[in-house]
Amino acid sequence: MVEGENDSSNSKYIDVKDDRVANGVGSNEHPHSVVVPLEKISKADHIHQTGLQIAASKQQDKSSLDPERGYSGKADFEQAIELTGYGRFHYILLAICGLVSTSEEMDVISMSFILPSAQCDLDLNTQSKGWLNSIIFIGMMVGAYVWGSVADSLGRKKVLIVISVMNALCIVASSFSQTYEVFMVFRFLNGAALGGSGPVIWSYFAEFQPKAKRGSMLSFMAAFWTIGNLLVAGLAWLIIPTSIGIYTPTFTFNSWRIFLMVCSIPSFIVAALLLYLPESPKFLISQGKTDKAMAIFRGIYVTNTGKSPDLYPVKEILIDEKLRNELEEVKKPIKNKYKRMLYNIMDNSKQLFVSPILKFTTISITINFTFHIGYYGLMMWFPELFNRFDEYLRAHPDVESASVCQVTDYVVQEGSHSDTGVCSASIPSTVFMESLITVAAALPANIIAVLGMDKLGRKFFLVFSTMAAGFCSASMYFVTNKTQNLAVSAVFSGVISMGNASLDCLITEVFPTNLRATGVAISMVAARLGGIIGNVVIATLLDMYCPAPTFIVAALLAGGGLMCLFLPNTTRTALS
Repeated sequence: MVEGENDSSNSKYIDVKDDRVANGVGSNEHPHSVVVPLEKISKADHIHQTGLQIAASKQQDKSSLDPERGYSGKADFEQAIELTGYGRFHYILLAICGLVSTSEEMDVISMSFILPSAQCDLDLNTQSKGWLNSIIFIGMMVGAYVWGSVADSLGRKKVLIVISVMNALCIVASSFSQTYEVFMVFRFLNGAALGGSGPVIWSYFAEFQPKAKRGSMLSFMAAFWTIGNLLVAGLAWLIIPTSIGIYTPTFTFNSWRIFLMVCSIPSFIVAALLLYLPESPKFLISQGKTDKAMAIFRGIYVTNTGKSPDLYPVKEILIDEKLRNELEEVKKPIKNKYKRMLYNIMDNSKQLFVSPILKFTTISITINFTFHIGYYGLMMWFPELFNRFDEYLRAHPDVESASVCQVTDYVVQEGSHSDTGVCSASIPSTVFMESLITVAAALPANIIAVLGMDKLGRKFFLVFSTMAAGFCSASMYFVTNKTQNLAVSAVFSGVISMGNASLDCLITEVFPTNLRATGVAISMVAARLGGIIGNVVIATLLDMYCPAPTFIVAALLAGGGLMCLFLPNTTRTALS
């Protein structure tokens, strides 16, 4: 409401306009503005009538946003994406991007099921198993930064297609590897491809979401990680215990290798499906390609509503002064596109470590590092722990209870991991069933995250989940039988999944568009480093100083989760 003087008389007027006009949507000469002469109404009537006029103006303005009434206006990105509606396009996007997350998680977690089966073929001990688990994270550290930076320069979609094809081919190649060293090389390359998948797909998906639905939809996509875990556990149960395969004196292609090849199928499917999706309009706007962004908005509008693209109400995208200055920098001449790309990569990386973004970068790195020490450090060792319990109980049928440390001491000194023991790659079916139950426990947790992420907020879920997961980790030391081990593992899987969803939301939203993929990528580098340390250090400590890993992980999870309190609240806010 604006109070002022009318040029044609000395009487004062009230000019009521919708807030959207002040923000630049539509013309300032808004047809539904209401001008009221103050001298004609009493003070009480003035208040009453003005309230009615504001309500009427807003109601009329909503009607003016109806494309069938011929509205033609300007809008910023958030308004433009909201006016496309929410429907079929977004659900197709969720399915395809979710499949990317599913394939990524399958490739990472598959190793935890392969290790007990491959220990004889590849001559593995606890330390070499730890390095096999970790080599993929080393590759992901390299890939995350490189692919994230390239995606901020060349676009999200192109990078995702290349990553998916490379990932699938590396998995197939690793399944044919006959030696530990060759297998390690292809797992590293597999990790280098996967490293870009995480930061790029989260940035890509978030940039299509209106702020009111972004938290719940990002949480929904995080649930696809759980689907990936379930698929891996189910496929492992079906394939690995069988005797299918090819066996010759010089070449072996047995059940765990077939399982690995099957895990590559989602990546091939994803690469094909991504061809049918558009580039991120948020990225295109950040590159000054507003015409292409507008074409994508119209396409989304048609898919969601079934109406003509001409009825899409937004005709022009508003660009703020900050973005306008950045676009001027982009337009400065650089000799060729590869030099520009390298320039952008270096510039984006530099900006992440300059105030005010430095604070977000530092906290994001710290949280991801501590969180993923616990997440991958324990989640990837659960099948191994279940297998150790089974091995111990087979050797001691009369023993009713044994701690994790007792079981581990036996396996290392006298069991399948001892220097004198005969190698056995036989895995009881109960191990796969227990692993399946553990990952299935994350499903209800993901549903809670989807329903509550935009209501309770990212920080609530992250603090709650890291505290609860830390408690579960410490509880592992007090486990005395298989049933207790399964219960603690299932609860840990559930709460850590909620934390993973909230962390993905928070880190994706906290960085500005032009730095988002690079910022998330650097955070993922820290996450992968945490995964490496979690696997190698926990593997060593588990065998040498058994009580230590559970309490170290508990402290890191709880401390890292509390760090999120220093980040801004991004719940239901516009992407910067």
